[in-house]
Amino acid sequence: MLTGKQKRHLRALGHSLKPLIQIGKKEIEPALIDEANAAIEHHELIKVKLLESAMLDKHEASEMLAKACNAEIAQVLGKTFLLYRPAKNPIIVLPKDTPAKSQ
Repeated sequence: MLTGKQKRHLRALGHSLKPLIQIGKKEIEPALIDEANAAIEHHELIKVKLLESAMLDKHEASEMLAKACNAEIAQVLGKTFLLYRPAKNPIIVLPKDTPAKSQ
């Protein structure tokens, strides 16, 4: 489970990414899941775009694809969302969540 700090870090990294996966009227089918899995395996963090022709809601689509790919949703914004799954040899180093210091 990603913490707020980690999600902010991933959102910052994802800002400049181009969508690698596009979901259209064919919805989420095995071929799309395979393509998303390959992209996540290679990049760890991917941007997915929901096209105008898509019948699914952005939250529905992001949850279905994240679950199918065993990934986490880092952000849902407009018609795009970010999916993250750490690789075996992670490229992206997530910040550690440190507890707030009491004074």
